[in-house]
Amino acid sequence: MLRDPMAVQSRGPSGARRRLLRGVVALPWLSALGPGAAWAARPARIVSLGGALTEVVYLLGAQGQLVGTDTTSLFPEAALRTAKVGYMRQLSAEGLLSLQPDAVVGTTEAGPPVVLDQVRSAGVRVELVQADHTWDEVRRKVATVGRVAGREREAQALQADLDAQWATVQKQVAATTRRPRAIFILSHGGSPMVAGTGTAADALIRFAGATNAITQFAGYRPLTAEAMASAAPEVLLNSTQGIEALGGEAAFWQRPELALTPAFRRKALVAMEASHLLGFGPRLPAAVRELHTRIQAITA
Repeated sequence: MLRDPMAVQSRGPSGARRRLLRGVVALPWLSALGPGAAWAARPARIVSLGGALTEVVYLLGAQGQLVGTDTTSLFPEAALRTAKVGYMRQLSAEGLLSLQPDAVVGTTEAGPPVVLDQVRSAGVRVELVQADHTWDEVRRKVATVGRVAGREREAQALQADLDAQWATVQKQVAATTRRPRAIFILSHGGSPMVAGTGTAADALIRFAGATNAITQFAGYRPLTAEAMASAAPEVLLNSTQGIEALGGEAAFWQRPELALTPAFRRKALVAMEASHLLGFGPRLPAAVRELHTRIQAITA
């Protein structure tokens, strides 16, 4: 069962495992130039692990250095045509090394850790951004990609623009006094689950000026009738992919647990594309603005 709203099942590329893990394919110039010298001396071949980081690569004009991405890299459309290394939490060392990268950029959610250790041992630079569902996470992603791609000046300009967008959105949200009770439902695979504290969904709900009606636990837990009745959400949130997995919006509202909520009476549902809604990348200000506007309109 996939419990990550950004997860996409994919089979990563296979290769000659022993040869790749020994680093034979990797970087014969390392011994001559010393660790890190090669990627500093030429444009880095970058593998991006995470849709938000891939978006930053394109915004900085560094897509010519991008040799691979993970399966959450769905935007912009050109990212769909890049070589795929599998889902960012289920990577393989041979899949990554087969692309002969100079650098791999991801977040601390990427893994498994042993795979990233193998990639480092092969002489590849691995940069991981702390994922904590804050605006600073977005800023760290921009700075990291700018540094790895050798586009620090472009990164600074992009960050200044994004900071201005974020300030405008925060002002818009702060001007609204209503804080509707909301629940995010994860339904990409298996039984639906609800988002508690410490999740990207919880942060998005708060950023958008709503209140997460689930505060009794952290992470994701199964959706139950008791939980829905006691939480009494005014609006339900999901991704468009999650609604499709349940068979569409009509099928979504047929779930008996939902009939116990105030949201059911109004059919108050807001669904947005997963990478846009939960990616915590350069589109976060736009995602928060859209989510805030739609929540306020549907609960008015």
